[in-house]
Amino acid sequence: MARARRGLCALTHAHRRPLPLQPLRRGRARLRHRPTRPRPGRQRPQRPRRGDRRVTRLDRYIARQYLLNIAALLVLMFTLIVAIDVLLNLARFFDAGADISSSESRLRVTVATILWIIDLWGPRTLQLFGHLYGMVLVAAMGFTCAQLVRRRELVAALASGLSLQRIARPFFVVALLITGVQAVNQELLIPRVAHLLTRGHGDALRRSIEPFEVALLRDSAGRILYARVFDAENNTLLDVHVWERDGAGRIARRIRAESARWDGEGWALTNARAETRAGPTGPTGSIDTRTRPIERLDTDIDPTSLVVRRFDGFGQNLSWRQIRRTLANEQLEDDARDRFQRLQYGRLSTWIGNLLALAIAIPFFLVREPRNMILQTTRCAPVAAIALVGAAVGPAAAVPGLPAWLGVFIPAMALAPIALAMLVSVRT
Repeated sequence: MARARRGLCALTHAHRRPLPLQPLRRGRARLRHRPTRPRPGRQRPQRPRRGDRRVTRLDRYIARQYLLNIAALLVLMFTLIVAIDVLLNLARFFDAGADISSSESRLRVTVATILWIIDLWGPRTLQLFGHLYGMVLVAAMGFTCAQLVRRRELVAALASGLSLQRIARPFFVVALLITGVQAVNQELLIPRVAHLLTRGHGDALRRSIEPFEVALLRDSAGRILYARVFDAENNTLLDVHVWERDGAGRIARRIRAESARWDGEGWALTNARAETRAGPTGPTGSIDTRTRPIERLDTDIDPTSLVVRRFDGFGQNLSWRQIRRTLANEQLEDDARDRFQRLQYGRLSTWIGNLLALAIAIPFFLVREPRNMILQTTRCAPVAAIALVGAAVGPAAAVPGLPAWLGVFIPAMALAPIALAMLVSVRT
């Protein structure tokens, strides 16, 4: 009986005895316990749930790093291009600065030169952004992924249950945002400063297109137009001559005007007279003509088309609305109509092509385990370069047998299956 009582007391004290402590390196102790097993039917989630704060925090982190790299690359590229142009044309800039300052002081000339450089390249940076942003998106993505791989952050994200396709989502969100910025830049900002983009290094502080001579131009009706001076700021032609020909190619009517002003639908002529052939040429070679006053000339040659024909690449600076207004002219020639349609829809194809180029390049950098990013860059560079060049140059080429508005999307159609195959082939 006593033995049973002592055994019961021993069991009671053993139950109340605290668990043994295990000493740690720094003198701390922890409880020795066994890991708890999950209950049957309740498994721990392998992937973060939708709306998990950890996922949104990771998205913000990647997007912030991507935006910082984009901004850094844009500033670097702008600085490099402007510096090269200034060094190559330094004498012209200083001559323009001397004309602006109208002084012999070196300080004033230097300040005027700096102001002229800013005034010249300020509007050009808007145009330069449209040419560089596709390449910058791909390059900044490579730098961002290299940082994530070097810090083993991709490995940590994969260990938390995220897939590589899910990690790529912030890159495409930021790319869509930058593409929207380019759309606003192309449709709202560049058309307002289009007249400033035609200036050269010697056109110091000029705020409008310099008047130029209009060479012989043929409109859709077969008329030949010439003007001694075209003032783009006032939409005015000076010393206008127009020749109309008959079916045999002979001049049937000639119009002379002191000036012509565009009123939105046609040219309003000032002091204009039209000479019309009244009969065949006489035996002495004289031509019987009749002269009468004329007040208006309706033609498809408008101020926008004059500037586009005068300056190569000026059509790229027009907005969608300006191009549509030009295409609404029923007298527009077929070649000019195709050219404007390629300009109108080609920018859409370029935007889509840049996004597809990013989708083609991103699988080279999203890897499961750390790799040599320089080697990955050498593999990605030729593929991304071909995709970006095709997206930029392809829409400008005419495709025989297809309408102009459809032919510009051929590069995007070719890049789409390649981008899809690259994204699907990512191992995660």
